[in-house]
Amino acid sequence: MKTDLKSEGMEQTMERKDSISVIKGIGEKTQKLFAKLDIFTVEDLIEHYPRGYDEYEEIIPVGQLVSGTIATIEVSIVANPQLKKVRGLTIFTCRGRDYSGDVMLTWFNMPFLKNTIRIGTRLIVRGAVTRKNQSLVMEQPKLLSKEEYVNCLHTLQPVYSLTKGLSNHMVTKAIQTAVKELDLTGDYLPSEIRKKYKLVDYKSAIKRIHFPTDKHTMLEARKRIVFDEFFLFSLAMMQIKKTKNNKKSRYQMDLSEDCDQLIENLPYDLTNAQKKVWQEIKADLTGGMIANRLIQGDVGSGKTIIAALALLMTVKNGYQGAIMVPTEVLAKQHYESLTKELSVFGVHCILLVGSMTAKEKREAYKKIQTHEADIIVGTHALIQEKVVYDKLALVVTDEQHRFGVKQRETFLSKGENPHVLVMSATPIPRTLAIILYGDLDLSVIDELPATRLPIKNCVVNESYRPNAYRFIEKEIKKGRQAYVICPMVEESETMEAENVIDYTEKLKQNLPPFIVVEYLHGKMKAKEKNEIMERFVRGEIHVLVSTTVVEVGVNVPNATIMMIENAERFGLAQLHQLRGRVGRGEYQSYCILFSNAEKKETKERLDILNHSNDGFYIASEDLKLRGPGDLFGIRQSGMLEFKMADVFNDAEILKDASEAAKEIAKKDVRLMLKKYVALKEKLHLYAEDIYL
Repeated sequence: MKTDLKSEGMEQTMERKDSISVIKGIGEKTQKLFAKLDIFTVEDLIEHYPRGYDEYEEIIPVGQLVSGTIATIEVSIVANPQLKKVRGLTIFTCRGRDYSGDVMLTWFNMPFLKNTIRIGTRLIVRGAVTRKNQSLVMEQPKLLSKEEYVNCLHTLQPVYSLTKGLSNHMVTKAIQTAVKELDLTGDYLPSEIRKKYKLVDYKSAIKRIHFPTDKHTMLEARKRIVFDEFFLFSLAMMQIKKTKNNKKSRYQMDLSEDCDQLIENLPYDLTNAQKKVWQEIKADLTGGMIANRLIQGDVGSGKTIIAALALLMTVKNGYQGAIMVPTEVLAKQHYESLTKELSVFGVHCILLVGSMTAKEKREAYKKIQTHEADIIVGTHALIQEKVVYDKLALVVTDEQHRFGVKQRETFLSKGENPHVLVMSATPIPRTLAIILYGDLDLSVIDELPATRLPIKNCVVNESYRPNAYRFIEKEIKKGRQAYVICPMVEESETMEAENVIDYTEKLKQNLPPFIVVEYLHGKMKAKEKNEIMERFVRGEIHVLVSTTVVEVGVNVPNATIMMIENAERFGLAQLHQLRGRVGRGEYQSYCILFSNAEKKETKERLDILNHSNDGFYIASEDLKLRGPGDLFGIRQSGMLEFKMADVFNDAEILKDASEAAKEIAKKDVRLMLKKYVALKEKLHLYAEDIYL
């Protein structure tokens, strides 16, 4: 039923679940663009929070510009503008000057500027400052009229994640309409909780997060939204824990001598941390209760061999085991390594991934159902309806998999409550891990194998680039390979795909022709991504350029260089995980971090990576340095994919929300649901989407 409440003189005619097509100006074409951002309903739209804000400051002299910052300047054009075409890209450049110095201004695919910008034209521009060949440059700055500049001064303008064809202005306008016409009164968060934790009401939070009047109101709104995300997450976790914990297991196991033999056969000794975690898992599997354990270990700490031991023990007790990973390439790698390690014990592993032919899948299903297969390695294909297991007693999954409750329950029902091991390479302080993984027991592998050579790191600026290219060439001549993480370009509203292709071309021009350079980006089809990754694993590609985090956990022992552009835009925990893609073999590995940021704080932050290879230490140091004000722009981890909350930056709010959830959960359930009907409804909706 539509409400007819009045708000700001407008009739509120929108419902949360309405399609965004009810918003004026959103036709079929625009609707399809929003769908690319997973925005289908009005609620999706108002929960598409800004990924940052543009804070318009006073105009500064060119002489005070600092690379790595965003600034507003007023200049006169002092030379004839140039318009040229490079590989289908039109580039318009001109030189601006004020009393204190010169700056180069560059615009891409905006050839019409030649009609308005000439020698003598006076411009107010605002954009990111970089330094190229010792000159200051602003690329794709925003042109402002005097009036626009005055109106924007000292305000926070929302900046949204976009897709090609959808501008920031279009998203802002749609959200403005939704916030005006949607009835946002009513709050599912009990008033006593809002009072205790000093939280603004829901309506104010939504309005202020999108259109804050100042930094203080924005931070208040953000605190409320982050609290909500953690609070609902904690409540949902508690519900799961109640239904799952302390249940007797159908799959109680006995110890197996083959596991001791596998440890003997290894060409290296297990670390003390690995031995301790293996003892904990053995106690779980033989203890008679359903095991739910998180194994947390830094990149390269040796979690996979622990999983192999647990799977071997499962098989030797007459049961099946499954290991589910995010990508096909990784599934194939796990399949090959498990087959190699376990076939001597008579264990039969099979692979099940989406790209297999219908015939191959049918054969795999048959082997699984008849228990001809002992261990099944695969991707999401493992939980499809057609897969019928025979005594599935252990499921190993990967934290990065982020599969929802429904999918997880599908898996659990297939095995009639199997034991679960979750692997995580995200270094989270223990106090936070206990809250986030409240339904799991926690094991930590906190030392690296002695044979692993520490990665050599360096943070460099643009002047080092020729040396970096020569170094890559030298390593490739030795038979090694390299990853390059390309700069992110979301701000310029060009597609990441175009950017990575251009960047790859530039790299090819700077490296000798015998070096094979290929790229990966988020817009590629899964099949293409798999082909590229497989060629890289086989050594057919020498340099792999990628915009996003390189395929999780893929093992390429031959890769020895990780070069990261615009390193200051990543959280240190994320940089540390990227760095963990190299150094997996016997060769010395290197991580080259490019950063043109001249801010002292940025340099200090990146310097932490130079002095430590310990993920837990790096994450906590980063937290100390950055402080609560620096909340946007750098995601510490994609873990759990909260829309706004970040487990590192918002650790204190996480603790408060967890405490509040415990208070609610303690109360009599019937009374609670009567009293908090709105919360019950919100929790029900949330639990459908929650990622574990």
